[in-house]
Amino acid sequence: MDEVIISKAITESYTKELLDYMEVDVAIVGGGPSGLAAGYYLAKKGIKTAIYERKLSIGGGMWGGGMMFNKIVVQDEAKHILDEFEVDTTEYQQGYYVADSVETVSSLCYRCTKAGTRIFNLLSVEDVMIRENDMVTGLVINWSAVSLANLHVDPLVIKAKLVIDATGHAAEVCRIVTRKIGNKLATTTGDVIGEKPMWAEVGEKELVAGVKEVYPGLLATGMAINAVFGFPRMGPIFGGMLLSGKHVAEMSADLLSDNRGGNE
Repeated sequence: MDEVIISKAITESYTKELLDYMEVDVAIVGGGPSGLAAGYYLAKKGIKTAIYERKLSIGGGMWGGGMMFNKIVVQDEAKHILDEFEVDTTEYQQGYYVADSVETVSSLCYRCTKAGTRIFNLLSVEDVMIRENDMVTGLVINWSAVSLANLHVDPLVIKAKLVIDATGHAAEVCRIVTRKIGNKLATTTGDVIGEKPMWAEVGEKELVAGVKEVYPGLLATGMAINAVFGFPRMGPIFGGMLLSGKHVAEMSADLLSDNRGGNE
């Protein structure tokens, strides 16, 4: 085996994919459960989708379940998603289903990539592009190692018809927008309001019902929704996260079909 050939194979194949995905229909920022679910359902519709994850691993906080007990809970409304991903569940009480968090993340990642979404890990989003009609039209990306090493290295860009903020509690993309152009989000204040204290029942419902276009060209899903709109956090119940990802994929597909020319 030739080490140079191995190095060329990695470099050339990765570069080819990065070039191919510099223009996408939907760019998802964050590879947690909502982002992975969204990527899966978008790709199933034939929509060119990429996920950009700053960390080495995807899955967000789902790996650790609750307080590092690697089990998660989903409710009746979301169990069909785990069934679709062939994740084993056990009914703990009526309406409460327990799943292995490692199996769940692994299944989400596998199904998402097999459906056609490309995941780029170790890439951070440091800015957005806003163009005609004050619409988000892309992302400004850099290697995560650049910011960790505090290096002054200029970034590159990704063009997207829609961007989804799936960065969890931090709501990073939405915060970038408000930091750059002021309080113009679709909230009562125009700013990221910040999540409220834990209340699983309310937080789970709002997490799904609150999915929307928070700024032209920018949608949010998962915990980013609760952070942006000031809804409660939920803890280690993940049904709402999965439903939120599915819902934002459906909403994105509708927006692309209506007026933004997706690849369906």
